[in-house]
Amino acid sequence: MTLPNYITVARFIMVPVIILAMINGYMLLAFILFLLAGVSDGIDGFIARRFNQRSELGTWLDPMADKFLLVAVFLMLGWLGALPVWVVLLAVTRDGLIVVAVVLSGLMNKPVKMRPLLVSKANTLMQIVLVVLVMAELAGLMDFGVLVDWTIYLVAGLTVASASAYLVSWLRHMASTDEAG
Repeated sequence: MTLPNYITVARFIMVPVIILAMINGYMLLAFILFLLAGVSDGIDGFIARRFNQRSELGTWLDPMADKFLLVAVFLMLGWLGALPVWVVLLAVTRDGLIVVAVVLSGLMNKPVKMRPLLVSKANTLMQIVLVVLVMAELAGLMDFGVLVDWTIYLVAGLTVASASAYLVSWLRHMASTDEAG
């Protein structure tokens, strides 16, 4: 296993620690660990590219760790009442539908290669921004007021746009005669 894979595994392990910190009201600790997880994602990517330590395992683990972290924190922020349940459900449902589409494609012998779309990258970035803003507020670091509200609506719009773009792409793939997508 490569160094970036170990860093990614550490990010997986950080998720329950972040959630436990949030459950127990240690919001500053949760916020710092969330930021550390984000930095570690950048570090493992840099190491993988710079020192040619890319691996098949890493191409699967890294995005899974990112999604696990983001979905878990989104769910927790919804549970705490810090994010509206509807935006949490929207974001989590989108991710779930993407997983179902990939699995269904494989089961139907039409495996699909998932490539992140620009709208999906923008969506993920804004989800991260939203989490950082809300966690910073919960940690007592700053009050962002209406900025959080606007970011919630931006995330919702990008989530719908991203889900729609993936759906169109997936439907085109499933309708094509190309087996490998």
